Amino acid sequence: MKIVIVGGVAGGASAAARARRLSEEAEIVVLERGAHPSFANCGLPYYVGGEIESRDRLLVAPIRLLRERLRLDVRVRSEVTKIDPQSKVVTVKDLETGKEYTESYDSLIIATGASPFRPPLPGIDNERIVSLRDLNDADRMRDLATKGATRAVIVGAGFIGIEVAENLVRCGIETTIVELAEQILPPWDREMILPLEKHLVAEGIDLRLGASAKQFDSAQGKVNVTLNDSSVIAADFVVLCIGVRPDSKLAAEAGIECGPRGGIRVNDQMETSIPHIYAVGDVVETKCSITGDPIQIPLAGPANRQGRIAADRIFQRESHYRGTEGTAVVGMFGQTAAMTGMSEKILLAKKIPYEKIYLHPTDHAGYFPGAKQMLLKLLFSPDDGKILGAQAVGTSGVDKRIDVIAMAIQAGMTVYDLEEAELCYAPQYGHAKDPVNMAGFIASGVLRGDQPIIHASTIADQSPESLFLLDVRTAGEYAKEHIPGAVNIPIEELRDRIDEVPAKQPIAAYCQVGQRGYLATRILLQHGMNARNISGGYRLWSILEDPS
Repeated sequence: MKIVIVGGVAGGASAAARARRLSEEAEIVVLERGAHPSFANCGLPYYVGGEIESRDRLLVAPIRLLRERLRLDVRVRSEVTKIDPQSKVVTVKDLETGKEYTESYDSLIIATGASPFRPPLPGIDNERIVSLRDLNDADRMRDLATKGATRAVIVGAGFIGIEVAENLVRCGIETTIVELAEQILPPWDREMILPLEKHLVAEGIDLRLGASAKQFDSAQGKVNVTLNDSSVIAADFVVLCIGVRPDSKLAAEAGIECGPRGGIRVNDQMETSIPHIYAVGDVVETKCSITGDPIQIPLAGPANRQGRIAADRIFQRESHYRGTEGTAVVGMFGQTAAMTGMSEKILLAKKIPYEKIYLHPTDHAGYFPGAKQMLLKLLFSPDDGKILGAQAVGTSGVDKRIDVIAMAIQAGMTVYDLEEAELCYAPQYGHAKDPVNMAGFIASGVLRGDQPIIHASTIADQSPESLFLLDVRTAGEYAKEHIPGAVNIPIEELRDRIDEVPAKQPIAAYCQVGQRGYLATRILLQHGMNARNISGGYRLWSILEDPS
């Protein structure tokens, strides 16, 4: 058995290592275009900023280890230029000597990844306009960032753009982020990341949303970036972080079926449309684990799993890829944003029925020092409570909760299961009723009719005649800030002042984060009133009303 793997990093290197563990006899050849077959590309921004000091720390599996420990035939600076499925050979170009040769295979795994997108804009080929795909890019960017640069422009506010921005600021560089969307981190729902946008600005980031770069001009060792509003930003260098495209040209030229966005189409065992050829990682189109629709999300975790599955299939093992859930996390200046499953914007686009709830729990027991609040959003089916997605932002404990919900989604669980989830508790780590449990309680209460809700985003559309706004916080909280038009009756006084609430008018009760509003709703419902609780309370309403 001879296995040839085109590309290393996450998918290719995982496939090679798994194949060797399954067979000592197999001949395994890894052909890598770059200088390193396995490196931590997710760590590149932190090497640029100096948080990861040693470049060698990014070498997950150095060439020597792969060759000596796993007995892999690793050939770097070796670019595959052609696949011949009929003859089962690939053409390889040695980038050091320029010579070409052919290599036969019994099974071929394509792990060519994805390439940073570079739009055909005037001046885009300026040497001071860089991307961040490999260690050479990181070396170049670190060199620019640490040798006299004072100003940088980042085009794109996705994962990499945000992480690069944080690290450039760490280097003392004034940084502007230009993002075409009206928000940072486009996969998230906008209300969830509004607080993070404010946080970036507070940290000194010049944030330009709803903007795009139209032209780049050289100017005395700098780059002038012209935006779509005709404004010009002078920078020492520019970082392009506007997404990636599957590096699937090699596969397409070999007649392998690809999707409309260029991803190689594979089945759940990572087999392509041509026998004995597999594809893994960022180059493939897989399926959404929730809807089954074709999807393409470049993440390291799925790439590693896909590499293992391809190797399993080659050796006739029953191993199947369940689909991509889109679980992701990103950090910025001490803040964390994490998500899993489907966002509200995707559910709306696909016309999938859903309900949502918001809550503001702390990461651990409030009586224990250092408790930090987070914002958690849960999306679920209004029919059976099946969990569709979740997002959270905050400081500590955010990734933990999203990981738990990600497992619940993968298991096909419902919000009723979240009520019953038994999670570890000590006051410095969590709550006896964990935020995951609380999300389940609230969502299940909504479905059971125990706590009808109304969303803060719809309040502005309601007239005073059609909706009575009831603020059940203290008089002091109300005096400081409240939703315009709301009447204040503190929760402690509500039972005694129930006659001040219109019995025949729809009521929207709220407090700061939702708990007192829920209690008020229960009181009013048991008095025969049409009451709902504003999910997420005044805090979420204020985020939506004051995005600046």
